[in-house]
Amino acid sequence: MDAVKECLRNFPKEARELYLNDTVPYLDGPLSPLQFYRDWIGPNKPCIIHNAFSDWPALSKWNPTYLREKVGSKVISVAVTPNGYADAVNGDRFVMPEERQTTFSSLLDIIEGKVKCSGVFYVQKQCSNLTEELPELTGDVQTHIPWMSEALVHKDHYENLYCVISGQKEFILLPPTDRPFIPYELYQPATYRQKEDGNFEIVDEEDSTKVPWIPLDPLNPDYDRYPSYRLAKPLLCTVKAGEMLYLPSLWFHHVRQSHGCIAVNFWYDMEYDIKYNYFQLVESLTNAVGSL
Repeated sequence: MDAVKECLRNFPKEARELYLNDTVPYLDGPLSPLQFYRDWIGPNKPCIIHNAFSDWPALSKWNPTYLREKVGSKVISVAVTPNGYADAVNGDRFVMPEERQTTFSSLLDIIEGKVKCSGVFYVQKQCSNLTEELPELTGDVQTHIPWMSEALVHKDHYENLYCVISGQKEFILLPPTDRPFIPYELYQPATYRQKEDGNFEIVDEEDSTKVPWIPLDPLNPDYDRYPSYRLAKPLLCTVKAGEMLYLPSLWFHHVRQSHGCIAVNFWYDMEYDIKYNYFQLVESLTNAVGSL
């Protein structure tokens, strides 16, 4: 067992020496589909791409005035939490946001401070709330990224292109090879619910199985409780308006954003190839040996 632990400790180090970057590189613009696949998707490495969507009207149009005129009356799904942490650990619970239906103008009133309201409001969905709830805005962006679509033809977890329209996003990224240093625990699923007095309560999801989730806060890691995390080598990067982050499949990530930030994500199915097999092997061995 000690030999397996030593192998798991050395595995991420070898990956960093062989191919991983110390920082997230910048590209001046999009590459050809084949070159992007060879240089970034195949090696499973992140990068930030300039000038990848500079022709989108959204970059100049998407401000509160335009959005009120275009979609102000539309009813949308909004995630609400007491602290801005959605889908996160709180004590011994994995807590999801309260979902509400509200008009886009009402959301803008809260974001702009015209209406005082407790809680943090956030429009978030992985199942395309832009095309489903706000189709009036799709003409201001591309419906897909052509060179990425071509690079990932016939691909069966997700490759992610993260396009920041306004504001900025701050990412903490960890490669899948750092999995031996990243702790997991099981949590009871629950949901935030705001009470009449404005405070939030946590309501357990009935008849639900426990959820495996990372208990560690990457902004303030508890090294006494999770000493192996000292061996992890997170990458920090900031994606600003007009920039695109390629976030490879299987990478661990933590995200913060500026107030009122707007971004559009494009999700592509990953290829379940030998990389996925290797990751599953590392995960199984990590779970078997426990703390390193």
